Amino acid sequence: MGLVAGVAHAAGTDPSVNGGVLTIDGELTAQSCTINGDGQGNDFTVTLPTESTSNLAKAGSTTGSTGFNIALTNCTPETGNVHTFWEYGANTLSDGNLKNNGDATKVEVQLEDFNGGSQQIIDVSKADGGQNSQSVAIDSGAANLQYGAQYISPEGGATAGKVTTNVTYSMAYD
Repeated sequence: MGLVAGVAHAAGTDPSVNGGVLTIDGELTAQSCTINGDGQGNDFTVTLPTESTSNLAKAGSTTGSTGFNIALTNCTPETGNVHTFWEYGANTLSDGNLKNNGDATKVEVQLEDFNGGSQQIIDVSKADGGQNSQSVAIDSGAANLQYGAQYISPEGGATAGKVTTNVTYSMAYD
């Protein structure tokens, strides 16, 4: 027991040799908003149109782009910026698209970001800040984020069947 105390004491005598300084910084914020996805609340469904497999015959082909909005209200504070972070999960594929859990084959679902005046393809496989999710200003406690979802066939040759997937999202306040 005396040896352990002696070692601990010796280690504390010269921090430049056996230790250093850990500084921890952080911030707490009360930033929050009421979320309403396409008028359905914070959990919502986007229905893609029925499309022909011939539209997904070629590698990299897309079809059925369908827009949706995430409306924020009652934000506190009433100003700032916000973007959506699409969380990595069981349906996230390495190409950044979402896995189809239905019985159609050779088809995935791709997310699009239409904020900031240009379309960006969302890469769900990336960390926050690398997904191409663009920020929107919160004005008077409200913001409207515009997105889309579409079918994509990275290798071509999609087959007929159901397409279904899901992804968890969170609002990231800048």
